[in-house]
Amino acid sequence: MSMEERLRNAAAALEEAPELDLTDRAADEGLVDVAFATVDSPFGTLVAAMTNKGLVRLALAPVRVDDVVADLSRRLSPRIFEMPSRVDPVRRELDEYFAGKRWAFDVSVDWTLSSGFNSRVLHATARIQYGEVSSYGKVAAKAGSPRAARAAGNALHTNPIAIVVPCHRVVGSNGSLTGYGGGLPMKEALLRLEGAIG
Repeated sequence: MSMEERLRNAAAALEEAPELDLTDRAADEGLVDVAFATVDSPFGTLVAAMTNKGLVRLALAPVRVDDVVADLSRRLSPRIFEMPSRVDPVRRELDEYFAGKRWAFDVSVDWTLSSGFNSRVLHATARIQYGEVSSYGKVAAKAGSPRAARAAGNALHTNPIAIVVPCHRVVGSNGSLTGYGGGLPMKEALLRLEGAIG
């Protein structure tokens, strides 16, 4: 077979071959440690990231996708790919939540980005029910340190899985709305959506 015939055959084979997608191939080879995608919300674009264990990050707007990806690649793995299909379950649950049709999240949570006292605070916060609020002091007590209300606030400020781990449900001891990564207007809107405030 001549060189020209081999080149023609190779070109024909390339035209008939399915298009190779790097992300799909990485997934097929088990090389995806973190999958991420943007999620539209009434408060702007969120960034959701999943591992095989579950939702590991839900970053609130305004956030730069590149910053979230860089942080995750440094803290978890550089094997991170944009894969909206892996994030679809989270997207659907968030859409239902924002529409007032979901009161609890079923998506699995990956707690890898929190440890120690911070992890205990986030686990305690995850148990606060839809439509209820708790104080920083009460959350600190449930995390095993009743005098650590301020430290609980710091832990919640670094909550990597906002909304799903509902740090917006934690308020001051007098019921006042204090600090929230998405801003106080967002915290107030989420609590109104849930009927926790009038």
